[in-house]
Amino acid sequence: MDRTDPLRLIGVPSLVRIFSTAAAGLLCAILATFPALAQIDYDAGNDTVFAHSETLPWWLSAQGNFIFQWHPRFHADYSGPNSFEHASEQAASEVTTLYSGLELSPSIEAVADFESAGGSGLSQTLGLAGFTNLDAVRSPNLGATPYLARLWYRKVIALSDDTISVERTPLSILTTLPVRRVDIHVGVFDMVDFFDLNSVANDSHTQFMNWTVVNNGAYDYAADTRGYTWGAVIDYEDRAWGFRFAEALISKRPNGLNLQKNLQDAHSENYELEFRPELIKKRVTAVRLLAFTNFANMGDYHQAIDLFEQGKTPTPEIDNHRMQTTLKYGFGFNAEQEFTDCLRGFVRAGWNEGEHESFNYTEVNDTVAFGGDLRGALWNRPEDKFGVAFVGNGISQRHRQYLAEGGLGFLLGDGALSYGPEKIMECYYNFPITVHAGFFGAIDLQYIDNPGYNRARGPVVVPGMRLHVEL
Repeated sequence: MDRTDPLRLIGVPSLVRIFSTAAAGLLCAILATFPALAQIDYDAGNDTVFAHSETLPWWLSAQGNFIFQWHPRFHADYSGPNSFEHASEQAASEVTTLYSGLELSPSIEAVADFESAGGSGLSQTLGLAGFTNLDAVRSPNLGATPYLARLWYRKVIALSDDTISVERTPLSILTTLPVRRVDIHVGVFDMVDFFDLNSVANDSHTQFMNWTVVNNGAYDYAADTRGYTWGAVIDYEDRAWGFRFAEALISKRPNGLNLQKNLQDAHSENYELEFRPELIKKRVTAVRLLAFTNFANMGDYHQAIDLFEQGKTPTPEIDNHRMQTTLKYGFGFNAEQEFTDCLRGFVRAGWNEGEHESFNYTEVNDTVAFGGDLRGALWNRPEDKFGVAFVGNGISQRHRQYLAEGGLGFLLGDGALSYGPEKIMECYYNFPITVHAGFFGAIDLQYIDNPGYNRARGPVVVPGMRLHVEL
């Protein structure tokens, strides 16, 4: 198979100059605009509007995330049905979530979360593999109707007498856990609640926003169009390492809302091995090795191209095939390192086989991402955070040919293709916006070269703003 060398995916020099200038401008703007916030006593309380008990057997909280993005007109030799709009445009998205949990015993808990996702992404969330806003609804016709996001039962099986104390979060209210244990989760969840986690680049509500920075772009994880699935996770944890496995349902069609409940027709297995060595004394290190296998009614790029070249279809059509259960598999690498109290770094890499259609997450067959974040304690603003990341995304030879001959994926399709790896840089500055805890703002800037892997289009610059409220 033809693969782009991951080390050549990122053309750094010219982009570094652009983002160095942008990052410096963002930093100066925030410091000049909100000088009074430097006097907040950040050590005195929580980062939520309301304090949450560490002892009550239940949890109730909420959050809202509102993102506005815009881009100016950019160069495009041509456009197709699934192109990123080259004319100037703007879009806003909103996601509100109600979190609830119940501690049934010291080793059992239940979680139920309800969510509403409204607004839209730029270009109706089409035209980019590394899309600019993880909150954007991939099927805008769904509207903002509330839905059940998570509903799971967790059982902790102790394998040691030693315990550790952990902080409560909206997704877990148990405060004491065995050092060596097995966690079992069953129900509705987001696969990346458990897999491909990274404390530097994992949360579009307080960190980066781009799909292929927040998650491994090549991880085509099982989910419906909203990002959730039914399944079970078994997680073995020890002090220095852990291993987790998940079995989950896959949607009936690419980016579909309905999950295939017959496991004979579709199912997904996910595996992750995590190591936590102490490479730097008293600093957090994590290295994660990921693998997945998806079985579903997926089209084959080779078959779609053959039918087109034989004159049986007007363009290559990846969904023009009989019912078939095919295999898509892939691997991922994910590491993070804490260097100081203020500075952390991360790196991700991923690959999937690229012969069968992208089905669940995004149209990426190989990816490399790296970056870091810096807390504002260095400039007397300890709650502020600045982050920067670089990403290179690529697709397989068959995937390129399919798009070049006019084929459409569930995200991409310019009608033709002058292939080039999609290169992305993103920086953000996150900061509290009031003297009261729980309200945060962010300024974000993304630069995308070869949007949708097309040298005939772009580059495009996407500035954005975010308001985040924690209740």
